[in-house]
Amino acid sequence: MVPKSEHRFIRLNLITIIVTLVLILAGGIVRSTGSGMGCPDWPKCFDQYIPPTAVDQLPKDYKEKYVAGRIKKNERFAAMLDKMGRKDMADSIRHDQTITVPEDFNVAKTYTEYINRLTGAATGFLLIGLVVLSFTYRKNAKRIVVLSIFNLIVVGFQGWLGSIVVSTNLLAWIVTLHMLLALVILAILVYTYYYANALHKEETVIMSKVVWLRVLIMASIVLSVIQITLGTEVREAIDAVSKQLLYQQRETWVIKAGQMFSYHRDLAIFVAIVNVLVYQIVMNRFGGRATELRLGNSILVVLLIQIASGLLLSNFALPPVMQVVHLVFSTVLFTLQFYLYLLVYRTNTYNQ
Repeated sequence: MVPKSEHRFIRLNLITIIVTLVLILAGGIVRSTGSGMGCPDWPKCFDQYIPPTAVDQLPKDYKEKYVAGRIKKNERFAAMLDKMGRKDMADSIRHDQTITVPEDFNVAKTYTEYINRLTGAATGFLLIGLVVLSFTYRKNAKRIVVLSIFNLIVVGFQGWLGSIVVSTNLLAWIVTLHMLLALVILAILVYTYYYANALHKEETVIMSKVVWLRVLIMASIVLSVIQITLGTEVREAIDAVSKQLLYQQRETWVIKAGQMFSYHRDLAIFVAIVNVLVYQIVMNRFGGRATELRLGNSILVVLLIQIASGLLLSNFALPPVMQVVHLVFSTVLFTLQFYLYLLVYRTNTYNQ
């Protein structure tokens, strides 16, 4: 019987995982609609907690004001990179002329970004709640407390990094780091959810029969992270192409994205093969175990959605809806893979 205090933590943890995926969905919508600079400042939006709905609600010099603010913030960030020995990165930020280009006010883009930020704030409050509830494990599972606190720190850093994404006008490597940190946050949430549930289970796994499954699942996780990273880089390359073409000739953007797209497309074949192998072994070894069976089926369905959305993106001029689908389901795939790995790699095992 799970104590009520622990049940509350487990339930809130699951809710936080779902909301974090919704946050990634919101970020995908922001990215696909070009709304990343819909709010030119951070954490407020046009210096307001509730953004304006018309340009006449802004001061006449609002463009110059926010450009000056970005430049000042970027100089502080560049100085920090200098101290870290990354002078090349610091100089690229200092000399990036796109940062000095003002953004026109667009109410749709502003509120798209604003909703994304509200979702991020909700995620932050949920993580604070998890930290509070995690102290119910302070005696029997201290790692849950430590990881919950650490995750809140990571989210705080992620929020700051989000402000840098805005001030640097969506600088490519910072956007990529921002995405990878989202995976770290998800992984910690999945682990604490798994571990809190595992405390009250005495299930066993015959390790001699699933050692290759563990290896394959880990390989699938690594491939997913690489694919998400490459996908982010592909998106940045396509953004650069679209700007060069003045957002015309959309059907040529993918072709002109270069080798990064080819790497991303070719690696997808290996991702599919590894995940199909994982599915086959799960069906063979865990056919009678409901949780593993559901996860195996879910991974296969998500993989098929990923393949279909990828084909639609590459062959039909990058439809925005498919951009969002492709991003969200890549993180869903990572989440399911990691949870399956944890289930297979239980510490309470025996050999046959």
